[in-house]
Amino acid sequence: MSLANCWLWSVMADSLWAIMLRTVANKEGGGHALHARRAHTFRSDMDLSNPPFLPGRNKALDLLKWLAMLSMVLDHLRYVGWSIDFLYVPGRFAFPWFCLAIAVNLSRRSAALVAPRVQWRYLGWLLAFAALSEIPYRLFMADATVLNVMPTLLLGLLIAQGWQHRNVTTRVMAIVALLLAAVFQQHLMFGFAGVLLPLVFVLVLQKQLWYAVFPAVFCLAGNAWPQMFAGAAWGDPISTGSIIACALAPVLGIALLRSKPGFAVIPMRRWAYAIYPLHFLMLLGVRAVLEGV
Repeated sequence: MSLANCWLWSVMADSLWAIMLRTVANKEGGGHALHARRAHTFRSDMDLSNPPFLPGRNKALDLLKWLAMLSMVLDHLRYVGWSIDFLYVPGRFAFPWFCLAIAVNLSRRSAALVAPRVQWRYLGWLLAFAALSEIPYRLFMADATVLNVMPTLLLGLLIAQGWQHRNVTTRVMAIVALLLAAVFQQHLMFGFAGVLLPLVFVLVLQKQLWYAVFPAVFCLAGNAWPQMFAGAAWGDPISTGSIIACALAPVLGIALLRSKPGFAVIPMRRWAYAIYPLHFLMLLGVRAVLEGV
């Protein structure tokens, strides 16, 4: 077993043990003190008070989601037939920013304090579009060896939710998600490290900015391929750029969330889930046109 795999299994064991301990503590009444301590950890420079889909939305969060979508589309443009492999580099920002958005939604005061329960609606939307997206994803990427990104995000949400919410049901679901991710990691986009990334963001979201180094490590582990570090050592620009993008994505995302955009941002509501399967179909059409020219 490689050093990286040993490290990931160690992280999984620590997370599993922590979830179990916190579940027992909450059942014995210790969760109230933990809940009260957590209420004082929210930073005033990041707006987590507004529940989603209500007036007064977090414009920085909506902007982060739009930028993540743009990064994703740029990445997938590489498969339409043009020689634009360099777009792999900006594409490395998409997944960590989607994970960061999950962490923010779970860390809102409305979610963490007012309603510490299973986010069934959130889970339902992810599950539905994980299924709906698989066929367009396979049509566009016929040689793909992993599932589309939605199952990774779904498992990551379950694990982060189990850590964040003091509810026995969420903890059990988190443990099941951990085990599924460990067993089927070879079928998941970004692997086991990617599944843990939302949880890591939850843990560092209210910390000083330098804590972003921890999600950067998981981002790098999820994106790494065997030749990446060797290519960077030989000066390959795509390999080097990918490493830099993975290192910068968490810190840039958190810094953006702590800013206050002075311009209007279109709210990204539930309809935005449809962008994922639809963009595969649109790019598939672009590729068909280019192949017919």
